Amino acid sequence: MTTTTLVLLVYTGFLVLASFIHLIRLDYWWVRIWDFPHLQLTALTVLGLVAWLLADQSTQWPLTIAPVGLLAASIYQGWLIRPYTPLAKKQVRAVRRKGGGSQVEENTLRLLTANVFMENTHVPDVKRLIEKHQPDVVLLLETNEAWRQQLEAIEQNYPHRLLCPLENTYGMLLYSRLPLHNPQIRFLIQDDIPSMYVQLELPSGQQIHFYGVHPMPPSPTEHYRSTERDAELLLVGKECRKHTGPIVVAGDLNDVAWSHTTRLFQRVSGLLDPRVGRGLYSTFHAHYFFLRWPLDHVFVSHHFRLKQLRRLPNCGSDHFPILVSLTYQPDPATATEEPKPEGDDLKEARDIIDRAT
Repeated sequence: MTTTTLVLLVYTGFLVLASFIHLIRLDYWWVRIWDFPHLQLTALTVLGLVAWLLADQSTQWPLTIAPVGLLAASIYQGWLIRPYTPLAKKQVRAVRRKGGGSQVEENTLRLLTANVFMENTHVPDVKRLIEKHQPDVVLLLETNEAWRQQLEAIEQNYPHRLLCPLENTYGMLLYSRLPLHNPQIRFLIQDDIPSMYVQLELPSGQQIHFYGVHPMPPSPTEHYRSTERDAELLLVGKECRKHTGPIVVAGDLNDVAWSHTTRLFQRVSGLLDPRVGRGLYSTFHAHYFFLRWPLDHVFVSHHFRLKQLRRLPNCGSDHFPILVSLTYQPDPATATEEPKPEGDDLKEARDIIDRAT
């Protein structure tokens, strides 16, 4: 066996393990962290296949297992990523623009959500972004008291607010032009990790259940397991399923769109992902293009159609902001397409919540 073949075998073994280890239902960070880099793993597995073709022509059966493993891994990665490409059917349909111009505007919500990175000093850039795009609602994460004070200038344009500045990188600031009903700052799982719930009132009078979330991720510097993150998302998901009206859930979920937890959250909540059929809209890490995946999310109920979805320019954070424009245009046909629990999904959700609480 040549040195090149040995290197390729080690490279292949690592990639195959990294591609499939996340299927193990363990919540330790060193397993769950492999939920994230599937786009990167796709590129690396394809590169490995090319390397096998160029560097090794051996047909000995033990060696043929390696490229077959890479091929299986690359196909699996493609299956995970495909929904977030134009090859898939859109979960959230585009807004109907024919007629009813004023009615569309009165039923449209423009939301800007951004993890601003607490130590970020580019506050003027964030304010300019808000001024430029004029969203109806602004949700800013990782905000402390210094951020709240420096953002006082925007309060004249956003008379309705729900503010929870914290010094632990989990503060949340919600600014709204729209009236807020029943505003709540909630600590669902951990005493120092808040989430928000409000009912937004559109100009038409239609009310929207809105959730802002930012659970703690599994990582060697944050939390040794993902259970608390997963439980918070699933608690919100179970609550969403009980509502009959329109719902929006937004924030930094510290989880990727294709993970088991996020897909379980969608099935439990019944919410749709506007990225499906459109693109990845990867928001993290803003400074390293080769380590980038979709961490910041907006999920909506079947009552909405999509008017606009954009990833905005970076403002000094390690996350890109997201701007989404949603129009309340309920269609009975779309209600039948919402995700639904499968198999033991509800039992799994209960077990995760029980372990966290």
